[in-house]
Amino acid sequence: MEKGLTLPQDCRDFVQSLRMRSKYALFLAFVVVVFVFIEKENKIISRVSDKLKQIPQSLADANSTDPALVLAENASLLSLSELDAAFSQLQGRLHNLSLQLGVESAAEAVGERQQEEPSQPARAGHRRHVLLMATTRTGSSFVGEFFNQQGNIFYLFEPLWHIERTVSFEPGGASAAGSALVYRDVLKQLFLCDLYVLEHFISPLPEDHLTQFMFRRSSSRSLCEDPVCTPFVKKVFEKYHCKNRRCGPLNVTLAAEACRRKEHMALKAVRIRQLEFLQPLAEDPRLDLRVIQLVRDPRAVLASRMVAFAGKYETWKKWLAEGQDRLQEEEVQRLRGNCESIRLSAELGLRQPSWLRGRYMLVRYEDVAQQPLQKAREMYRFAGIPLTPQVEDWIQKNTQAALDGNDIYSTRKNSSEQFEKWRFSIPFKLAQVVQAACGPAMRLFGYKLARDAASLTNRSFSLLEERGTFWVT
Repeated sequence: MEKGLTLPQDCRDFVQSLRMRSKYALFLAFVVVVFVFIEKENKIISRVSDKLKQIPQSLADANSTDPALVLAENASLLSLSELDAAFSQLQGRLHNLSLQLGVESAAEAVGERQQEEPSQPARAGHRRHVLLMATTRTGSSFVGEFFNQQGNIFYLFEPLWHIERTVSFEPGGASAAGSALVYRDVLKQLFLCDLYVLEHFISPLPEDHLTQFMFRRSSSRSLCEDPVCTPFVKKVFEKYHCKNRRCGPLNVTLAAEACRRKEHMALKAVRIRQLEFLQPLAEDPRLDLRVIQLVRDPRAVLASRMVAFAGKYETWKKWLAEGQDRLQEEEVQRLRGNCESIRLSAELGLRQPSWLRGRYMLVRYEDVAQQPLQKAREMYRFAGIPLTPQVEDWIQKNTQAALDGNDIYSTRKNSSEQFEKWRFSIPFKLAQVVQAACGPAMRLFGYKLARDAASLTNRSFSLLEERGTFWVT
């Protein structure tokens, strides 16, 4: 009888053991799935990080250390710092799982390589690093010339264009944080004159640090003057060749050396959407960052984009031509997202957080167009750089032109007469859509709403509220 009772108990123990093993197997399978998913995201970051670290030793000794790499125009307005923190949290979890499984994560390997890079002491003197932060068709090329024309400033025109064209990230999650990290790292290295970082994003890849494919080289005086301007090479085509002289392909080494010799560094970027993303740069002791955020009436911006980027606005043109009652909601949301990202950045700057105090200035293009010399002086005073007669002469000559050229990218114009030209070309129906989508931003920046078509085209009715130049001291 005892033997008959013992057999069922053994069966029960066996069944219980199977259940426990099944639970552990399911848990282990879950851990493996999570590990593979996070490892895939980390490989994306790892590949880009490896690109950024492949800098020639000669420049690494001098300085340590986004088909488009771009947060979509209607991308989430989540805080980039939150995305960055979330990604770090994922990395931490992956590390703990890796320890349990006895393996090392890719993220851990990347982190160790970053820690091995030597820190560079702060530069001597008072070198300024000026970022002109804007969006397309806001007059940033014109305002950027204020810094390009000064001889002691090394100025770069849209260097992030190359990153946008080369690297692609999926929107959302860790990949969104990854795109922000790439932009941030590239910006920092450029401000430190690590121009070699661009070589990995220029297509085709430069050979021996020589390239004829540097985007808008002609818009940077520093890349077209001695000694960066090397002797002209016959039968070598350069799309963005220097305008006033014939130069050979761009020598990145000479450009980096010229950057270090200049007293200050400035660049303009229309591919940075959120100001808070720049906090690590503002806190880097090697940099003295000054951010000038340039904004423009969103009605004028849309009118200009529909001309300059006609192919991207076929839906808008079709809606206007066919007289439909409603525009596609997707287009409206994209417009609203653009305006909101600009507004949120400006509100952050005007709140004056400790890391940005004294480093942020908000400027309206319309104010610059009406008083270019005065606003140039204010921007230079904010940046802590003396304004030279060379820049003043350029402003006087290039803002009093009798007629505008046909080039939509021209920086030579009668700015005081041209800044409201859009009012007579944009249909009131289109202005209404912009006003509805971008109302909060327009109110913040002092742009009045047009009540009807008559008020839109009536020059005596100003669409601008009186505003000074917003800047933090």
